[in-house]
Amino acid sequence: MIARLILWLLRAPWGLSVVVLCCNLGGLGVIITELFLSGYLGRFGPDWLTAIGQAAIYPALGALIGIVLAVRDRFRYFGWLDQGRRPTEEEARRLLNVPVAVTARALAIWLPGVVIATAVFAHVVPPKGTAVIGSMFTLGAFESAGFTLLVVDRLIRPAIPIVAVVLGGTMHWSSTVLNRLVVSWAVAGAMPLLMLIVVLADPTTQPEDRIRTALYMSVVGIAVGALTMATLARAVAAPLRMLRQALDRISRGDLNVRVPVGSASEIGRLEHSVNELAANLSERERMREVFGRHVGAEVAERALSGSLDLTGDVRVVTALFVDVVGSVALSTELAPGEFVAKLNRLLATVVSATEDNEGLVNKFEGDAALCIFGAPIALADNATPALRAARRIRDEVLAQGELDIGIGVARGLVFAGDVGTDSRLEYTVIGDAVNEAARLTTEAKSVPRRILVSRAVIDAAAAPERAKWVHYETIQLRGRRAATSCWTDVPVAVPETDGAEANSATLAPTDAR
Repeated sequence: MIARLILWLLRAPWGLSVVVLCCNLGGLGVIITELFLSGYLGRFGPDWLTAIGQAAIYPALGALIGIVLAVRDRFRYFGWLDQGRRPTEEEARRLLNVPVAVTARALAIWLPGVVIATAVFAHVVPPKGTAVIGSMFTLGAFESAGFTLLVVDRLIRPAIPIVAVVLGGTMHWSSTVLNRLVVSWAVAGAMPLLMLIVVLADPTTQPEDRIRTALYMSVVGIAVGALTMATLARAVAAPLRMLRQALDRISRGDLNVRVPVGSASEIGRLEHSVNELAANLSERERMREVFGRHVGAEVAERALSGSLDLTGDVRVVTALFVDVVGSVALSTELAPGEFVAKLNRLLATVVSATEDNEGLVNKFEGDAALCIFGAPIALADNATPALRAARRIRDEVLAQGELDIGIGVARGLVFAGDVGTDSRLEYTVIGDAVNEAARLTTEAKSVPRRILVSRAVIDAAAAPERAKWVHYETIQLRGRRAATSCWTDVPVAVPETDGAEANSATLAPTDAR
């Protein structure tokens, strides 16, 4: 309800003038009532209405001037709002000065009125009473000015989010939490207590008048204090609660959360910072996702969390190499789009099987893929997951019936890390195991089961997985001096009796040899 009223006053051409006039007339009304209860108005005698009317000439002129200037300020400071556009940077900065500018002008109109009112009462009260009158009007002027500052600062708050878009994270000294606390303390506590002290210390009034006026000022002070402190507490607690909720959502991974910037104080700056935090984390997550698609999630995480230096280490890994059989002929026979579509479906199978078994698809090389198990994330057993992934890739590709492949799996000591220059890095693995896996893949294209695995992988695998593989033959791989003992998997439908029977029954995809 209050928020709607404030928004309505902000949009109305005369809204600012009504707010300022109410704040100042309220302060003037409190002072007049205080003088009436203290008996000062009765000291003018039967012509007290005439005297009051004369004294009211300046307040009336001041109110008229204030209304005209407030209407002018409305169009000067909020013209962009009426035009339905964002403010320029200059207009946004000018808007932040509205509370101070309006309050300073209200105080400037008040102070001559204090002098005039004190001079009028000086003719009918003793010198000590004149000091009391001057103190009442002076304290009332500062009370009204402080209340005006707080109300106008609250009035412009709906426009602050738009200002924050233009200026970014900005603050204004008049809206800081410290200044608002000091002004709220003055309006809610200091000024009412000083007025009460003035009333009780007045030696020219009767005791019953002082008590009556003191009770009135106490009620006014309590009411104004409660309103001011409730407004201040809400202005601090509400955005802090929203910030806490936003940070909770960010901590749970919701990076789309945004907090409206509601003030030009430290809290508003904090709201802007939380929005920047969410935006930066979202951009980092997007970069991680895009980067991970190119190099793998583990490598992306390693790169984003580490330094820009070349790093790496030597470790034992299992390398799995996949290549398409007859890719040259396929690329000639099929349209490029059709061939790429089939290739993408193959690579999707490779990625899924590899990542589900804690491996990394290190790179795509045309119609081939190199997968690594044991780097960059070390595995206690990197051979068993590699063998499971090889069987799954072969089975799913065979089920699709679109392409024929060969898979080679080897294990050994490699360098796993970054290669390149300071301006361009690539995570890769270099070592004999990678070369051996590539050579095994070439031979596997002509093997019935389409998978060949080196003995080192079989020896390192867990016993249940090792039981699913049999020795195929010893092959002299191209570019290697020693012959390689090669293994292939046992068909699931064949009982695993002994190696010879299993090997003789390995019927699978068409033998391409």
